[in-house]
This record gives sequence, C-alpha cells and structure tokens, in this order.
Amino acid sequence: MIIYNVTVSIDPDIESDWLQWMRKTHIPDVMNTQCFRESRISRVHGEEAGGLTYAITYVARSQESYDQYQRDYAPALQADHTHRYAGKFAAFRTELTLIEEFSG
Repeated sequence: MIIYNVTVSIDPDIESDWLQWMRKTHIPDVMNTQCFRESRISRVHGEEAGGLTYAITYVARSQESYDQYQRDYAPALQADHTHRYAGKFAAFRTELTLIEEFSG
C-alpha cells in the first residue's frame, strides 16, 4: 500500500480560508482523480511558533495509481495551491510504503 503524505505549515491568518478550501475544493479534486481510495486531514501538534501545521494523507489504490497521480495530476493541483496561498505556506511531501498494519 502506498501512502502519500503532504505536510503543510500555514500562516495563522489564512487558516480558516485554507481549511475550507482544502475540505471543499482541493482534497475533493485530488480524490476525483480516482488515484486514491481514501484521505485524511490531521492537525500536527507541537509546531514551531508562528505557524500551524497539518498533514493530509492519501492512500493510493496502487503504485501505478500513485505514479499516475504524480505524472498527470499533481503538477496542476500543486500549482493551484501555490497560486492561491503564495508566500503563506511551506509544504513537503512524503511517499510511504506500508509494511504491516496492527490493530488492537
């Protein structure tokens, strides 16, 4: 299983607008690519002073789906985010391969 995690630190002045846009526009646009089977947005606690940090996690349908997303969809979707919030965020992206799941 491929997990795609996007960690975003945002300016507190835009938090409300950013969260609404992520929930109503960006995440649905990513999910509409059909490359991912689920997604989550989480607040990261313990961030550095002056910013708020969120993690958006997407679970890819397969490695091929993730590769298709990166090739065909990610550039335009990331550009939309950058254009809308230029200078008000920092982001880094991580691809994870699930090794094993545990439940309790």
